[in-house]
Amino acid sequence: MTEFLSVDSGTIAYEVSGSGPLVVLAHGMGDHRRAYRAVMPQLVAAGYRVAAVDLRGCGDSSAEWADWSRTAIAGDLLAVIRHLGGPAVLVGHSISGGAATIAAARAPELITGLVELGPFTRKQSMSLGDLRSKRLRQGMLRLIRATTLGSVPAWRSYLEVAYPGLKPVDFAERLDAVEALLREPGRMKALQGMGRTTPVDAGDQLANVRCPVLVVMGTHDPDWADPHAEGSAVIEDLPAGLGRLEMIEGAGHYPHDQYADQVVSLMLSFLQTNAARA
Repeated sequence: MTEFLSVDSGTIAYEVSGSGPLVVLAHGMGDHRRAYRAVMPQLVAAGYRVAAVDLRGCGDSSAEWADWSRTAIAGDLLAVIRHLGGPAVLVGHSISGGAATIAAARAPELITGLVELGPFTRKQSMSLGDLRSKRLRQGMLRLIRATTLGSVPAWRSYLEVAYPGLKPVDFAERLDAVEALLREPGRMKALQGMGRTTPVDAGDQLANVRCPVLVVMGTHDPDWADPHAEGSAVIEDLPAGLGRLEMIEGAGHYPHDQYADQVVSLMLSFLQTNAARA
């Protein structure tokens, strides 16, 4: 059942299932909480209370917001965790990985652990050598068209690249659902607003995180020429000993959807240690 929480000048939609230590799932831009449809039931079955959140501007959350930054998203996620009686382990994908970093640094009493999936958590840079990666060029050109032109077909084309090889059995339905949502008033504006932000605010907070962090990257993620190097850099910017990097072979930018069982296995191992404090 969808529930709503008033935050700032809008409402954040979420759903909760299960009982036990709290785990909060936050998706990436241009998406909705159904991105975790293969993850949530497994976590609930393993004994966790799981909340899947629609980011501001996305899914069933209200569409119009003044601020699309990771800092603003972090505030929404912390509001949900407080409302649900945290603390929690916070899982963030892509832009929400950066938001999760900020949330953990701002409210360490509410966050017992972070799982960051393909996170945009650091200031990004690109070299001419990076552009030799065909995978990166394909993804980047589609992202640019989607975020600058507000093109729904370009975003759908990006998702095709972001899911290399193995596809979920309901992939066509997933693309149709994302496209339908982005055609609702204000939804593409939200994607464009998030796409224009930078992860600098998140990168500035990495050194202030005090909880354990699991970073999961796909080896074929089209958002970076070298996904392993990006994940390693996130770990290096954390305080020593807090971070761990895991690579999912063959996965793109959505490892939790392409290889849900592998990602859930990593998450459960991490949760056994860190959710117990929640």
